[in-house]
Amino acid sequence: MSTRVTVAGVGMIPFKTPRNSESYDVMGEKAVRAALADAGIGYGSVEQAYVGYVYGDSTCGQAALYGVGQTGIPIVNVNNNCSTGSSALFMARQAIESGMLDCVLALGFEQMQRGALTSHWEDRPSPFARFDEVALAAQGPSDAPFAPRYFGGAGAQYAAEHGLAEDTFARIAVKARQHAAHNPYAVFRDPVTVEEVLASPHVYGPLTRLQCCPPTCGAAAAVLCSEEFARRHGLRTDVAITAQAMTTDLPSTFTEGDMRKVVGYDMSKSAARQVYEQAGIGPEDVKVVELHDCFTTNELLTYEALGLTPEGTAEKFVADGDNTYGGRVVTNPSGGLLSKGHPLGATGLAQCTELVWQLRGEAQKRQVDGVQVALQHNIGLGGAAVVTLYEKVG
Repeated sequence: MSTRVTVAGVGMIPFKTPRNSESYDVMGEKAVRAALADAGIGYGSVEQAYVGYVYGDSTCGQAALYGVGQTGIPIVNVNNNCSTGSSALFMARQAIESGMLDCVLALGFEQMQRGALTSHWEDRPSPFARFDEVALAAQGPSDAPFAPRYFGGAGAQYAAEHGLAEDTFARIAVKARQHAAHNPYAVFRDPVTVEEVLASPHVYGPLTRLQCCPPTCGAAAAVLCSEEFARRHGLRTDVAITAQAMTTDLPSTFTEGDMRKVVGYDMSKSAARQVYEQAGIGPEDVKVVELHDCFTTNELLTYEALGLTPEGTAEKFVADGDNTYGGRVVTNPSGGLLSKGHPLGATGLAQCTELVWQLRGEAQKRQVDGVQVALQHNIGLGGAAVVTLYEKVG
């Protein structure tokens, strides 16, 4: 990167269920104020803002930011499904890396509705039409919602190929709750057992309800600065974005009949490879990861896509406890989407916030020892994958 991009401030609000949530504009304003306070600057220093959300009218970003101030800056609204927050972060990072700007805000929020994700536009072609064709051919018809049908099918294919034990995916949900117990921002913090996970209502394939992320509401934000700007204004420079990549679908998503690729395996693998090459490190150097665990099945697939364990060995990775404290790499110390919740536009920036806290040593009981680099993975079907590597500086 030509200009080092510093994460000067982060902020988020506790995630809530839809019935207990404030409106998106209130949530967004609170997250921005928290990030600005953490950075130690006023809104007047921000030169541009990228605001991510999925469900909302146009210019919701302005509605949220006008509560903080009306400074006339460009505000760009971003929608990239579940990777929306990281897409806003990606654009903010590019603006600084290019040398055009010195201080940029990335904000993500979502005011979710109860129930499974669904399309709101039935009078026009669906962006999932190609994906549905592959899923129908690979799995046959189903009345299940599209997201668990895709991700459950991907997990079923992997389990059949590798002969997974029945409880392997369920153990990921148990681990998520164990981590979330120490996260005041997470919605679901009570422990669950493997037996409880498996006994919860069946959804699709190997998935039960407790293996699916809940629809929640929330907001998170990050203030990015050039290192020179941060030093000139006495801001923090101890966390930087070392590498970042965004990828979209490849032909393999649609031509191979593989549900794992339908849900973004190749996108994630390509983005991770680019990030490791940019940073000059390998997955063995990473001790903490926030990855996109919208379903337990996707967390397991992502272990391999990110190179955390060789292909075909994810079950052993789980069984050996290499995905948690005391193991090789702590995955989702926040509790992840499974426990923290998944407000689509906020998720990527909530992941960013957690990893910045980890690198600063401010994660309290969730703190991972000896963190020097931290990896973030966020995907959205349709599709986009964003992988980001953060580094502790100095």
